[in-house]
Amino acid sequence: MIESDIAKSSALRFVILIGVVSLFADMTYEGARSITGPYLALLGASGTIVGVVAGFGELIGYGLRLVSGYVSDRTGRYWSITFFGYLMNMLAVPLLALAGSWQLAAILIIAERAGKAIRNPPRDAMLSHATKEMGRGWGFGLHEALDQIGAVLGPLIVTAVLYFKGSYRTGFAVLLIPALLALSVLLVTRLFYPRPRDLEAVLPDLETKDFPQKFWIYLAAASLIGAGYVDFPLIAYHFEKAFVVSDDWIPVFYAVAMGVDALPHLYLAIYLTESAFPF
Repeated sequence: MIESDIAKSSALRFVILIGVVSLFADMTYEGARSITGPYLALLGASGTIVGVVAGFGELIGYGLRLVSGYVSDRTGRYWSITFFGYLMNMLAVPLLALAGSWQLAAILIIAERAGKAIRNPPRDAMLSHATKEMGRGWGFGLHEALDQIGAVLGPLIVTAVLYFKGSYRTGFAVLLIPALLALSVLLVTRLFYPRPRDLEAVLPDLETKDFPQKFWIYLAAASLIGAGYVDFPLIAYHFEKAFVVSDDWIPVFYAVAMGVDALPHLYLAIYLTESAFPF
């Protein structure tokens, strides 16, 4: 019983550390995403270009996960791939402050999405080992709650920068702080947990079989939803061009959207905490 409690405690610390990494990471790239549309407009991009850049970035951001997940499993180098992805994901954001053209900014925006695609599969695989001991729902609910808190704070930080007469470039530059914090906490987590798979007492036996028909129906439906989805950078672009709201209010709209998304995760984490630890 004591060994089981120690294992759960260690797993919980790992999930919290990775959750803090995600909190700072989301502060960085979600803060950036709240103003990339208007920033591209400032650099001379058209609405079509903004839509293509945002859409292609999302395509890379999801499609590349298949490659990253496969390579992670084949090589077993989960930490190395995770670090590489986070470096690309985090450093692309503050570099936007130095972009002198919309073409360079577009490359950095797509690079940020690619970095997220690279690091997510190996990170989630490592998380899965920890959540086995503490409960899948509770573990991923806690992580997702911390993740979404960062997604709300990031745009609000950019809002504060713009409100006090800062520029978009200043907003991107300020996001270097949470980016470095995310990388620092990730390094600390790597030092304390070099082999996250050890957090799982008994590794499951995996059995490979074909996906059922309902999976492909679900995938087709999700693909159609994604094909018709309008990314916020394009919405923010038109906010800017049509003078719907002032510059410093555009990130607030994004923060509200992230806040609505965060509420279910916070509730889930609290509910599952009470279920797992009824005291």
